[in-house]
Order: sequence, then C-alpha cells, then structure tokens
Amino acid sequence: MTAERTVAPPGSQPPEHGLPPVSVIPPRGTADGLRRPAGRRPAARHAPGLPLLAVDAAAALTAAPALPHPLLTAPLLLAVLCLNARAALYRSAAVPAVLNELPAVCARITVSWCALAALVAALSPAHALSVRTLLTGCALQAVASCAGRGMVHWRRRRALVRHPAAALVVGPAATAQRVAAAFLRHPGCGLRPVGVLADDPAGGEGLPVLSTDEEVHRAVIQNGVRAVLIVGPVGEHGPLLRALAESGCALWEVKADAPAYDRARSAAYGEAGRTVCDRVPRERIAGFSCRRLEAGRNRGGPAKRALDALVSGTLLLLVSPVLLACALVLRVSDGPGVVFRQERVGRDGRPFTLLKFRTHRPSDAHEAATRWSVAGERDMSRFCRFLRRSSLDELPQLWNVFRGDMSLVGPRPERPYFVAVFSETYPGYAARHRVRTGITGLAQIHGLRGDTSIEDRARFDNAYIDDWSLWQDVCILLRTAATLVRPTGS
Repeated sequence: MTAERTVAPPGSQPPEHGLPPVSVIPPRGTADGLRRPAGRRPAARHAPGLPLLAVDAAAALTAAPALPHPLLTAPLLLAVLCLNARAALYRSAAVPAVLNELPAVCARITVSWCALAALVAALSPAHALSVRTLLTGCALQAVASCAGRGMVHWRRRRALVRHPAAALVVGPAATAQRVAAAFLRHPGCGLRPVGVLADDPAGGEGLPVLSTDEEVHRAVIQNGVRAVLIVGPVGEHGPLLRALAESGCALWEVKADAPAYDRARSAAYGEAGRTVCDRVPRERIAGFSCRRLEAGRNRGGPAKRALDALVSGTLLLLVSPVLLACALVLRVSDGPGVVFRQERVGRDGRPFTLLKFRTHRPSDAHEAATRWSVAGERDMSRFCRFLRRSSLDELPQLWNVFRGDMSLVGPRPERPYFVAVFSETYPGYAARHRVRTGITGLAQIHGLRGDTSIEDRARFDNAYIDDWSLWQDVCILLRTAATLVRPTGS
C-alpha cells in the first residue's frame, strides 16, 4: 500500500509495448496558463434543463383537470419530474430533437398516471380513476409536454446554427483534418472547428495545425474555444486537455475510424472488446458517433465527500483507543517519533502530508523519498511488522480523509519521485490523479499492494475512476474490512 527501495519493485518492470509514455503531472501553473483573460471568456452554454423542467411541470398542470381532486396534481407532478430526471431527460443532447425523446417522455407519463391510479385505488377505492380518465390525462400531458419540448429544442437548434461553438480537434493530423472538414460541412451540429492539435505539424491542407501549448493558448483566446473533439490518441496532450476542461471547454470523444456501416467489425468489437465506458450513451454529431467526456475533477461530488467525512469521523472516534494503544507501544519500544509524516501527491498533482505510524526509520531524507518498500526488512521490531501486516499503521490517515486531503476510496498516493518515474514509464499512471487519493481502492482489494505491478495498479485505478459510483465505494470498503483479518502486508 505504501512505497519506501531505490531499486524498482519486482512487479513493476516497464511494459514492452509501443504506447507513448504518459506525461508527468503538469505543474500547478499549467492550468493557469490556459485561463482566459478577464472579459475574453465566452459565455458558457447552459443546457436548457430549467426550460424543459418548466415545460414538463406546465404539461402536468394542463392534465390536472382530468383528475378527480386537485390535490392529486402534486404527486403526479413529482413522479413525472423524478422519472424524467432519472432518465437524464433534462440533459439536452448536442443536437436536440423531440422525436428522439418522444418514447421516453410518453412512457414516463404513462407510468406516473398508472402509479397514481394504483395509489388512489388503494387509499380510496370510491375515487378510483377510470380507464377514460387515465387515457385522457396521459394524452393531454403527453401532447403538452412534447409540444413544449419541441419549442425549446427548436429554439436551441436555431441558436446552434447562428452561434456555433468554436472547437479544437485533437488527434493524428490527417484524421483530425478529415473530421474537422466534416463538421464544417454540417453547421447544424453547433460546433465549428478552428484548429487541429496534433504532434505532427505536417497536417496537409485544411485548418492550422497547433503543436505547442502557446499556440493552443493563443487559439483559445482569439477564437473563444468552447469544445474539444478528440479523434484519436492524445499523446503528450493529456495534461493540456485537462487544463482546457477546467477552463470550461466541453470534451467530446469522436469515433472517427469505426463507421456504423461496418457491421462485421462493430459486431466483433461488441463481442470481444466492449467495456463499461462503452455503455455511456453516444450521440450522432455530423454523422459521427460521439460521447461527452466528464472531466473527472469533481467525480463523486458532495456525496462522496459526505461519505468520507461521516465514516472517517465516526471511525476516528471508535478507534481512538486503538490509536492510543499503538502510539504508546511504539513510544515505549521504538522511542520518540511515533507519527510518520511524508509528502505524497494528491488530486491534480497537489502535494500533501500523509500521516502514518512510524514502523521504519530511514537513514536520510533521500532514502525516505526514493526507497520503495521495507515491509519485510529484518531491522523492524516485531510490533512494527505486526502494524504493517495488519495495516494498522494506516489508521492515522483517517485524519487526512477527515481534513479532505484524501478519500476513503481512491488510488493510493505516492511520493513525488515515484510519481515522476511511473508517469513517464506506465501509460495511464498520471491519469490516476484526477480524483482524491484514498486509503484503499479497487487495486488494493485485487491484491495489488506492496511489490506488485504498477501497470496493473494504474489500470485498476483508472477503471475505478471511469466507473465510479457511491455503491462501488461501499463495496470496496466492505471488501477491505473483510481482508483486514488476513496478513497481506503493506
């Protein structure tokens, strides 16, 4: 779980493949360099969630006269809005169309009316809704809702044509130019490419090819870029894309090399290579299959932070006798300096001070910063080896979680030296720092602790981030608690 040997760990030999190395986490100033000057940042495009919600509420009120009692309007309205929100019907598509939403909207209206009818029949059989009332109410509400949504989407499509959002296309130069030309031929998609970001400056004819951060910065400011289309491997531009996302740009993954008419290839891919990320709904923009990418910076949001604060605060109170006992035994057996403090790299590359019970005393600061693991060394006392094998030395990190430096569940934090080395060596390692680091994680419950493969850890950690859910955090915590009785080492 921790890292403290100057030689590379046995399970982390560099991978032998041709993938480009992932860049080291950018300095703190990198994102700031892409911030737009005051007065030059374009107004953000807000998805018409509020107008759509108002339309659905008005449609429910339109159908209210069909109900036997006005008080029944409230549960009907609540049911419709909740079901629509659950189905993401208030997150407008890139190019919205009411016909695409028609089945989902009508189905949820029907379910809401049927649930209301069942509730009324159970509570007051004398006032049960008739079939005619159900059909009339569903029809009135469906017509009103679809008509209102059609008007909202029509106005938004007109705005997209009149004021398309400037976009950058990222990927191999030839592919990016082809995709950019296709988007320019379809102004109704609402995106207008203004440049190509590629490693190879020889992009042929078409839009200007940007190859440096300075050129991207200039293009973002001059053109008011609000979207980024990713059409292939981003190479060394990963940190730059994260900075663009933080500055307000929407990231779109464009599937440019697998056309929909290639049914044999699509079927084979669906059987052999489908991942959880592929289940995210895709949209058709300018004929391409596109998927909106989330920045991941706020992944989990307030729910994850609330779980961290609640659980860590409760555990600190419950295990305080254990903390005190461990501290006393360490003080008596190993002398002063019970708590071990070390700089680790957290979310977005920010350093923080990690707390642990001291189980080993490095000879100097260089050894502390660059030595990999001491879990099995003979100079450790019996009690220190017990603390590491039982993971009790990690208990002080509950204070890091309570403060907000870490999370209960997330990628394990590492020291700056190893973050720099592993980010250059293992693809995807730097991307682990999109979220708060954690005490335990998906990699740890799969046995990736101590001297195990760094490449495997990065893969599991990124899978956890991409597929995050609050229930997954609960499952990982339960599985971690179950493994504490087994001596697995740190």
